[in-house]
Amino acid sequence: MAVPWLQQRAGFSIPAGGEADSHDDFKPVQKQGSAIPSAYEAIEKDVKENPVMVYMKGVPDAPQCGFSAMVVRILDEYEVNYKTRNVLADPELRTAIKDYSKWPTIPQVYVNGEFVGGSDILISMHRSGELETLLKDVKK
Repeated sequence: MAVPWLQQRAGFSIPAGGEADSHDDFKPVQKQGSAIPSAYEAIEKDVKENPVMVYMKGVPDAPQCGFSAMVVRILDEYEVNYKTRNVLADPELRTAIKDYSKWPTIPQVYVNGEFVGGSDILISMHRSGELETLLKDVKK
């Protein structure tokens, strides 16, 4: 036996027709236009113009995830100049960088125009000494 107040409340959450997505205003929509191509152009420019480029959650002084914080700590240890972009501030950039690199996670690190990887790869390269070799030619 159903509780009367529960039956009454259930009526508010589902329309009489029984369909859960009752109004077009509440359906997800895809933006039309050239937003993603312009994000791709920004990524290409960033990667080309900056010897070390990091797409991360947050900013170096206030990373918003542990993986981004780890990348910042490792790069700071090498005292290398790097530029960052906060993907949390730009949802189109966040989507575009994943498509651009064909890599599903953030942070993403580029060195001399080449995609290096995310935090796990950077940690591994740091431990093996490979990262030191890669960053040796980057201006400090």
